[in-house]
Amino acid sequence: MTNTGKFVIFRYNSSMASKKNNPLLPVYLISGEDELKRETVVKRLRKRISTYGDLAFNSDVFAGEKATGEEIVAAANTLPFASEVRLVQVNNVDKLRKADAEALISYLASPSQTTVLALIAQKLPKNTRLYKAVSGFGKDAVIDCAPFQAKDLNAAVRSMALTHGVTFTEGAAASLIDLAGTNTVTLDSEIRKLALAHRGDDPVNQNEVIALVARTAEIKPWEFLDAFGMKNLSRCIYLYNRMEKMSPYQLISLCVSRVRDLISVRALNARGAGNIASVLGIQPWRVKTLEKQARNYTMPQLIHALSTAQDAELAMKSGSDPRDVLLDWFIDTLGR
Repeated sequence: MTNTGKFVIFRYNSSMASKKNNPLLPVYLISGEDELKRETVVKRLRKRISTYGDLAFNSDVFAGEKATGEEIVAAANTLPFASEVRLVQVNNVDKLRKADAEALISYLASPSQTTVLALIAQKLPKNTRLYKAVSGFGKDAVIDCAPFQAKDLNAAVRSMALTHGVTFTEGAAASLIDLAGTNTVTLDSEIRKLALAHRGDDPVNQNEVIALVARTAEIKPWEFLDAFGMKNLSRCIYLYNRMEKMSPYQLISLCVSRVRDLISVRALNARGAGNIASVLGIQPWRVKTLEKQARNYTMPQLIHALSTAQDAELAMKSGSDPRDVLLDWFIDTLGR
């Protein structure tokens, strides 16, 4: 047993610790917006605990939006039946009322030696008392399930495909993301369907994905702006034709803002400005993205885009079809 000042931390008894010298902790926080990662971690934890005894008699599952702290603590203090350990799982723990979260914090000051408390959250800020209480049990107590960054998602899809016994081409993965969106549970489900339908040893290709996957994802504005910044006309047209909920007026406004950002970055780089992120009041990673995109344009091209955007907006408001006007502006801006 170790006293860290605010919370008492201990390891399980020797019989529990004997499992590969990797003892279970009394609490785990499984937090992050990636649903598939959370589900995978929970499955693995349940499988591991099931090696100690039958989970049918030794587990309770609570919903954070409905459960009380008293109920959860009572379950955690219940002794296991014909097992060395039991599991208490709290889904959506980030939706617990403050008083109920405080009850868990008090419990964690001296938790049961025969219970694993699994707290699952979409997002639990690090500055909350509950997060700090869990993190006091060590770095392994908090399991990060943050979503993949956009630049890593294609590779993640191809890796997920391997678990279903197939390989994906890069184009197939990109098309699946376009059609199904970025939710990893949805992606995994679609990959499973594609794997069942696929024949032969060749990788699943883009045509198979387009033929078998229905569009369920709305194109995000940032996806379009990334393609616009990279001056990828064909990609912009492809995405634009699928952006049914975004009005042309909103989209041209976003594009004009991106053009202004690219002009600012080019101008500051030309002047040898040091900390561009500080000057523009944006994150350093955004500066890197803008610098990469700005290299696709000359300054005259960006100024031309800004000037012709005004004409396009005027034409939209003067009776011309807004979608056609915006498409013509894309072609003029990105085709140069």
